[in-house]
Amino acid sequence: MNKSTNAILEPGYFKLDGGAMFGIIPKPLWNKVAPSDEMNRIDLALRLWLIQTNDRVIVVDTGIGDYHGDKFDQRFDVRNHQSPLAEVLKQQNLKPTDVTDLVISHLHFDHVGGIGYKDSHGAMKPVFENANIHLHKDHYQYSLNPTDRDSGSFHTEDFLPVIEFYKAQNKIHWIEGKMGDILPLDNGEILKFKCSMGHTPHLMHPYSSKYIYLADLIPTSNHISIPWVMGYDIAPGVTTEDKKEFLPFIHDHDLTIIFEHDPKYWGAKLTRDEKGQYVGEVFAKKESASYLL
Repeated sequence: MNKSTNAILEPGYFKLDGGAMFGIIPKPLWNKVAPSDEMNRIDLALRLWLIQTNDRVIVVDTGIGDYHGDKFDQRFDVRNHQSPLAEVLKQQNLKPTDVTDLVISHLHFDHVGGIGYKDSHGAMKPVFENANIHLHKDHYQYSLNPTDRDSGSFHTEDFLPVIEFYKAQNKIHWIEGKMGDILPLDNGEILKFKCSMGHTPHLMHPYSSKYIYLADLIPTSNHISIPWVMGYDIAPGVTTEDKKEFLPFIHDHDLTIIFEHDPKYWGAKLTRDEKGQYVGEVFAKKESASYLL
């Protein structure tokens, strides 16, 4: 392998409230592009980014996990297999033990839930036991003492035991600042990051020379429009400013967006319409739950 290869992993799907996903946008508008069920929930993907280099197997985010129980799975209509990360990695001829690096965008349960599994005694164990984890230090500190408004998104009882495992193994690379480097790829390329602050403090967005993983800054193709901001965001007004910074950065660097939650489209390239607004030329997801880009 002379250069990095990129793939999409889709370990599962789930649903969240459509009103919360689109904030102040009226339901007659968002329901046209994201139809809700009888409980007002919309379908969402759990989409991860896989990067392979000559000597690294890198996974960005982990999905929701398979251990939450029937009540949780029914509430969020979680649809995935047992050991979902092992299942999608198998389609790329990989095993969880092959993963050398795990990059976490942020510690909300639908992004970091898959970091562990429960053993026969109910204890949380790491799925990627051989990996180094790349985690933003300030965001981690925030996750331990969030506001009452967003505390329910941080399932510390699930991810903290696994992070403690990585700490004990001296396998945590603490990321600091609002932009910088994460780790080297091939041919001198570096996986870098930029942070947004509106959804949650120091939400980390990894990017290469080709792709950027936007996580919950622009979770679906419908959120490219600047006013379309989630009600889940801790500071929605800050998110609009984040998007004003990120959209020209993505366009000017000719990056392809990877949507973590869009159920129909894995990504998009940005163009500008006749009014100068950024719009996405979308790429449909493939039938497989794991595919090369």
